[in-house]
Amino acid sequence: MPPTFREDPYGGYNFVVIVNGVSDDGNAVKAGCSEVSGLEIEVTPVEYRNGNEDITVRKIPGLKKFMNITLKRGMTGDLAMWNWIRNAMKGQVLRAQGSIIMHDENHRPVLRWNFTRAWPCKYTGPGYNAANNETAFETVEICHEGLSIDGQA
Repeated sequence: MPPTFREDPYGGYNFVVIVNGVSDDGNAVKAGCSEVSGLEIEVTPVEYRNGNEDITVRKIPGLKKFMNITLKRGMTGDLAMWNWIRNAMKGQVLRAQGSIIMHDENHRPVLRWNFTRAWPCKYTGPGYNAANNETAFETVEICHEGLSIDGQA
């Protein structure tokens, strides 16, 4: 799905997360998350200087680094993500492909971020407090080895 262009920016509140092949039956897990963060790529500069040159340091592109994607969602009793994490804790890491799909106001997909070779590397369960009136949230951090946008070469 190539990105859909328009003049006004899209809202950051209509999106869905899909992780392929991590449920018990091998199907994709579609997670309704309240927050997604970590869509970041860094190309670390490598600095060097030849001894016979001016005293200016040169910079060339080094390794690319993909930051972890953090998913925050309300607890629903769906254990598909938990089982993916549990298998990783046992040393049985299942690498998966996934997508974060942004929707427009009519809930039509307009942009898809794809991540590759992903596995859960951190889990944070909900905090409980009997004196508040808040939703119980869990957080899953996913490390991965690639990030792309549909429609881009």
